Amino acid sequence: MSLPHLDNEALIALQDVMEDEYGNLLDTYILDSEERIRGLKQACEAEDLGEIKHLAHSFKGSSSNMGAVALTALCRDLEEAARRGLSYSIISEKLEQIQREFAIVRILFKSERQRYR
Repeated sequence: MSLPHLDNEALIALQDVMEDEYGNLLDTYILDSEERIRGLKQACEAEDLGEIKHLAHSFKGSSSNMGAVALTALCRDLEEAARRGLSYSIISEKLEQIQREFAIVRILFKSERQRYR
């Protein structure tokens, strides 16, 4: 069973809480996530399991807060792989999955952002 890309109820709750700042929240999440992915790539190239685990954990939390359900699960998988010290080929594969899912989430959030300009 595949997870949905976004939890619409979570997005509605964020809209209610953030009101006029909702669009800025989407922009901030996208930029922050791009930076996290760059950091994950660098940590993977450096074979730094501690940094991979830290960044995956952080990305998991922000994705969860934004209702990015599938991305949250993928970040959880990467964090666990780093914690368990799995091979870098497995870790790289998980990072590629995260990058693909984030590409989808970014498109969805940019589309959502257009509604709040």
